[in-house]
Amino acid sequence: MSERFDFTGDELAPAYRAAVDAIEAGDLVVLPTDTVYGLAADAFKADAVQRLLDAKGRGRDMPPPVLISVVESLDALATDVPDNGRKLCEEFWPGPLTVICHAQTSLMWDLGETQGTVALRVPDHENTRELLSRTGPLAVSSANKSGQPAALDVYDAEEQLGESVAVYLDGGEATGGQPSTIVDLTGDTPRVVRVGALTLEQLRAVVPEVAGESDEPPAEPDEKPDETLDEKLDETAEEKVEDEADEKVEDEADEKAEPTEEPVVASKEDEAKTDPDVRPAD
Repeated sequence: MSERFDFTGDELAPAYRAAVDAIEAGDLVVLPTDTVYGLAADAFKADAVQRLLDAKGRGRDMPPPVLISVVESLDALATDVPDNGRKLCEEFWPGPLTVICHAQTSLMWDLGETQGTVALRVPDHENTRELLSRTGPLAVSSANKSGQPAALDVYDAEEQLGESVAVYLDGGEATGGQPSTIVDLTGDTPRVVRVGALTLEQLRAVVPEVAGESDEPPAEPDEKPDETLDEKLDETAEEKVEDEADEKVEDEADEKAEPTEEPVVASKEDEAKTDPDVRPAD
């Protein structure tokens, strides 16, 4: 049966104890963050992560991000973090920035179909960071059923997720209301995957080369793109088929137009043998 605990004020010991016990048991915990409420599981327990995905109605093709308590944990979970990506983390953590990085290959976890990457964030919520320091990294997704709005208070989360969650931590209404901004750091240039609480302008104020969601290489002015080889081959093939079809139609028309002499002769001979007095029977 689910339990709900007050996660505000000074008397937080019962809430911390219940949440830590639930995480260690492989159960789910709903907790407040600086953006929206999150649904949390032990990132290093595969069955707990699967329980999280099942509760949301989400497949393994949408792995959850991982929340950490301090910026210094970045290098323990990620590798090959570029300098410009590190600048973003140092500027906006704790805060509403999620970064996608190459995951450390030595980590024994199963977050889903990650393609060797991990999405990391340090939330700007003091009590939740304290909980993370006690539990270690948590796989956390927004506390809602897939396709539904993210919960902004514990009651909305409880209504959507029900008994699939062991512990609900009531931190009041989420003050952010917007999901985090996601930036992919696995390529040559940081690229925004989703704009959320942080704008592209805020990111570029720290790292000017950050690419937006729809940014593409500029096209040359007054110049049409060359046709691809496949397009040219397709056009040539279509023209050939049309020419062959036209030739076939013309050949068939010529064959129909040429009269044969033998049927005409046979017809004339039959007419000569016909008795003019003979009438067809009624």
